[in-house]
Amino acid sequence: MLRQGQVLALGNHLQEALETYSVALSDGALRPEHLSTLVDCVLLGYKRRDHSWCRRGEQPSQEGDPPGCAAPTRPAGELMSCRGCRGFLAEPVTAPCGHSYCRRCLWKGLLSRCKVCRKVLAGQPSLPLKTTVVLGQLAEKWFPAETWAARQKSRIDELLGAKKFQEALDLSNQVIESDPSDVTLRACRAEAYVGLQQYRSAIEDLDVVHLKLPTWPEACFKKAKVLHAVGCVDESFQLFLQCLALDEDFAPAKLELEKMLYDLLSPVPKDVKGLRESTWNSLPYLRSKTWSLNISLEEAQEDLPPPPPKKKIKVPKNVEEPVEAGVSQAHSGQTLHVVEKRVSYDCLKRVLGTPWLAGQEKGTLLKRKLSTSEQDLARCGDGKNKYIKQGETSEANAPLPYCREVLADLIDVSDFECSLCMRLFFEPVTTPCGHTFCKKCLERCLDYKPRCPLCKESLGEYLANRKYTTTQLLEELIVNYLPDDFLERQKLNNEEREELSNLTKNVPMFVCTMAYPTVPCPLHVFEPRYRLMIRRCIETGTKQFGMCISDPQKGFADYGCMLQIQNVIFMPDGRSVVDTVGGRRFRVLQRGMRDGYYVADIDYLEDEKMEGEEELRKLQELHDQTYTQAHSWFQSLRNRFRNQILQHFGSMPEQDVDLQASPNGPAWCWWLLAVLPVDPRYQLSVLSMISLKERLVKIQYILTCFSREQSK
Repeated sequence: MLRQGQVLALGNHLQEALETYSVALSDGALRPEHLSTLVDCVLLGYKRRDHSWCRRGEQPSQEGDPPGCAAPTRPAGELMSCRGCRGFLAEPVTAPCGHSYCRRCLWKGLLSRCKVCRKVLAGQPSLPLKTTVVLGQLAEKWFPAETWAARQKSRIDELLGAKKFQEALDLSNQVIESDPSDVTLRACRAEAYVGLQQYRSAIEDLDVVHLKLPTWPEACFKKAKVLHAVGCVDESFQLFLQCLALDEDFAPAKLELEKMLYDLLSPVPKDVKGLRESTWNSLPYLRSKTWSLNISLEEAQEDLPPPPPKKKIKVPKNVEEPVEAGVSQAHSGQTLHVVEKRVSYDCLKRVLGTPWLAGQEKGTLLKRKLSTSEQDLARCGDGKNKYIKQGETSEANAPLPYCREVLADLIDVSDFECSLCMRLFFEPVTTPCGHTFCKKCLERCLDYKPRCPLCKESLGEYLANRKYTTTQLLEELIVNYLPDDFLERQKLNNEEREELSNLTKNVPMFVCTMAYPTVPCPLHVFEPRYRLMIRRCIETGTKQFGMCISDPQKGFADYGCMLQIQNVIFMPDGRSVVDTVGGRRFRVLQRGMRDGYYVADIDYLEDEKMEGEEELRKLQELHDQTYTQAHSWFQSLRNRFRNQILQHFGSMPEQDVDLQASPNGPAWCWWLLAVLPVDPRYQLSVLSMISLKERLVKIQYILTCFSREQSK
């Protein structure tokens, strides 16, 4: 029944969907979160029916936006504003996606997705809540007054969380007296009023906030919560929808709508005793519902049996308005439950609208997959039709973010220096502990130990995820306020990258084993110096490095083979398995060292070409004879050895049609040389040969020696 209700809702059959959901809820097995699809459909209906939300605020970003999309350009004065609440970015916290929000938005779970890249934020156990140190220091230096006010708000939130409502109210009054222009403080005070059950005062404060900041979703949400608490179901329902219309990622509003629809669609009991206890607990306003319902108690009593003799009801002290007398408590509770149902149904009718329920464009919602921010045709207040495109707002609809320029004499380049390289941040990355480093600097530190270089906190999980996302806000601040320094730092980085991508000068060398052209060479990389080397090869795009065997006197041999990286599998502790295949051969001209690993200037080797027909004919005969001898030797091996070779190196390559087509000669020669149990020094002598004839003679001699040994 739940799936049927979801399909009906997605297909625009809302009336049938509501009935199906009601049947599905009859056995009490479902929970409010099962109504998420229905809430999305109701929200889309509200957007199509009532476009006042698009006049008051900007249209939210589209659900289908690809993750990791570039952040929209913001004026310099708006950079220190939170993308969530659009207030001052106090106690900035950088999410795993790289975008920064004030700690309060993430701590309270007000956002389910990032406003920019659409990645999930809510419900992540690893979501960091520690302040980004660099951004926090900049906020305190540039805007000390705003930082102080933000700390007071955090203190008020802590008091509210501890249910110290009177202390929170006193502190709110003190801060409001010091800065009456900050209307967001009234929202904090309203929460304190609600905790003290002073609902009228709370609504008065929230009315002011909603008037001054009509595009702030949290103002709609808080006002809806208060109205819901005093029994104004109709108004609270629409305000929750308006909150989601302004910000579709406002998770608490969606949870409240799910609960309200759950209570609405649950079956009405025949008597008060049959009313489920969970329904009463989730709807506390039923006990004190009074003064703002859109239908009277007399209208609701038409659906009920005659009431018992009238009695006076004692008014609860914690309710500001009296409960309407004239019915018994039991009968009143039952009546009010029906009133709530009828009010909510009337609210749904107005929200969804007749044209949508009439079946126009049936099935379009299913095709669009609940894209609640699609580019629909909106009818604005002046009666004209306008297309509202994603991210586009008129001057009247413009958001009201915190906006203030930074004084020029407060900008200091030393505030933007990495504590590891002591240079301007480049690709700054913030760890879960709140410290920021250049991406390359942090990676090099994690190569040695998975701990923060400053506070020594464990970064094992951070290393395992390997999501070194750039801190977008810090990069924006550098580009806006230090453009010349940023261009110089970028130029220096590009020069370093060009130097590392040179495949003849200072080529990185992996000193380990013998490698051959066209032959696979898997590697287990665990040393910090080679972790750095492999990472640089990937970042520069060359994906190549040299492989040589060691030499006691010179460090590594005079000849080697280039390896091409095919794939890299990173392990949680930073180690990696690198799949490579051999490429060109080279001769070492000059040796050197860079950041712990060897580098070399090299010259690539190519086989000499033969021109005469007679020489080519003799070379072909020698080649065919050697290939036949090699194939016979391989087939004569025991099955166990042969299977091990096939598993590691693959099958023996076929003969080449043109012996001189490749600068390295036939591929089967290198495959055979890799599988033959020969001393590496002898193999190195064959690798260094630039004559195919000499190489074939050497291989033929080796095969002859092995055949003699096997015959003994």
